[in-house]
Amino acid sequence: MSSVQNQNMKASLNEREGFQVWWRLLRPHTLTAAFVPVFIGTMLAAIEQSINFWLFLAMLLASILIQAATNMFNEYYDYVRGLDTENSVGIGGTIVRDGINPRVVLSLAISFFAIAGLLGVYICLSSSWWVALVGLISMLFGYLYTGGPYPIAYTPLGEVTAGFFMGTIIIGISYFIQTLSLTVEVVLISIPVAIFIGAILLANNIRDRVGDAENGRKTLAILFGHKGAVRFLIILFAGAYALTIAFILFGFLPYWALISLFSVRKAVDAIKGFKGKSEPLEMLPAMKATAQTNTVYGLLLGISLLLQLYIPLG
Repeated sequence: MSSVQNQNMKASLNEREGFQVWWRLLRPHTLTAAFVPVFIGTMLAAIEQSINFWLFLAMLLASILIQAATNMFNEYYDYVRGLDTENSVGIGGTIVRDGINPRVVLSLAISFFAIAGLLGVYICLSSSWWVALVGLISMLFGYLYTGGPYPIAYTPLGEVTAGFFMGTIIIGISYFIQTLSLTVEVVLISIPVAIFIGAILLANNIRDRVGDAENGRKTLAILFGHKGAVRFLIILFAGAYALTIAFILFGFLPYWALISLFSVRKAVDAIKGFKGKSEPLEMLPAMKATAQTNTVYGLLLGISLLLQLYIPLG
């Protein structure tokens, strides 16, 4: 692609130079998927006992670093395999459009993992060394998501893997390091969060479906086709909200959790944004709306637990 075409693409995506290059590399719209589970898991623990703020902060930072590193591995390995080009939408673009050395991106990813590992040592010293085993497995899957000989992101298991590790596992660890226990209720409450995180990946794959198919990927969006994938996204949203309502009725969540349903509007925006669209750039707002659905739902759910702590309801 010529430099003129490259600049046109950057202008279309509103990509700027300087610090913005490195900020895009982190893919900041995905980092809320790391914050939300830690917040919810910690608030679930706070309802039962006082929490250790420094443990919460360490867990939050480690989770964000792992998510950012995973994004960097994605950027690096998609470039190495020739999947990302100057025309690719939804990537950081630091390698293919900004000319950052791929080895620098890989080194940053490894450095972020290393820092997360050090934070993990502190977390284990303050809670239990069992957390180290779960943390190492999570980091391994963060790498294998786009790294290794058979990247998970290129298979129909991408959404399930992301939802499980970034949703259920992180909520479980965040709760466990505060209470040194884990309950069935906590695991159940994590499921809607895991679904919303998986939905972010599905939305990303719907947007990239045509290009991914040309490069040999076998994602759910490719297997279902555009209309089928959008219908499946609707099912995921509906299932997550239905579970939330059921957990409120069964007493797993407080009545305050009803405020999380205000995120439905973002989910509707996401679905509308995909219908009738065929170009990746056209679907970018829908993908962002899906990520915002997870953010708004997660924040409101966490706030509902905080409200329950100070103003018990139900």
